[in-house]
Amino acid sequence: MASATSKSYFWKGFRDGAPFVFVAVPFGLLFGVFATEAGLNVTQTMAFSATVFAGAAQFTALQLLQDNTPTAIILISALAVNLRVAMYSASLTPYLGKAPLWQRACAAYLIVDQSYACSIVRFEKEPDMSVPQRMVYFVGSVTPITPLWILGTYLGAVLGAQIPESWALDFALPITFLAMIGPMMRTLAHVVAALVAIVVALLTAGVPFNLGLLIAGTMGMVAGAQAELMLERNQP
Repeated sequence: MASATSKSYFWKGFRDGAPFVFVAVPFGLLFGVFATEAGLNVTQTMAFSATVFAGAAQFTALQLLQDNTPTAIILISALAVNLRVAMYSASLTPYLGKAPLWQRACAAYLIVDQSYACSIVRFEKEPDMSVPQRMVYFVGSVTPITPLWILGTYLGAVLGAQIPESWALDFALPITFLAMIGPMMRTLAHVVAALVAIVVALLTAGVPFNLGLLIAGTMGMVAGAQAELMLERNQP
């Protein structure tokens, strides 16, 4: 019975993650194209996607490489963009922290925006899920995305400039994040963090090396944390 239940949660995760397939493929294609334009060959591009497995950080690093940005700034920027994954991990620890070490190691590799967004919503909706059920749900949510991200990267790297500009593959990045952020705006603190980050990003758009995004992200996190503290103090 437990095995059947776990299997059902895997397919629940698979179904919840499946809609992101429609952005994972063009997102991967776009990265493959950008990587070849930046001078990486197919092997280097595939190794980049397979080892880093973090689209936003990969795009950030490539863009800065093309701008001849100093290596230290590239590394700091990529790490800063991926800092959100550390926060995702901390948020998931109460739900997955008791899983075996090897499972947690696999989950750490597979934490992406989509798997986190699906999982945290499901775990909060169903607090009685067991740790094995949560883990198989988490894996299920990223299963339809991972192979297609790798495949999309390969196709983009191979096809490169042959993909016509009229396909407008760059739509994938903003749509992906909008689809994930919308359902997560559940509290005033979330809204405050998002609004502050947006305003600061616009105000710092001219800062060299895209450092304005790092400033905006930091200010958004600080504003959200302060808003949450104020709300807690005002509660009876």
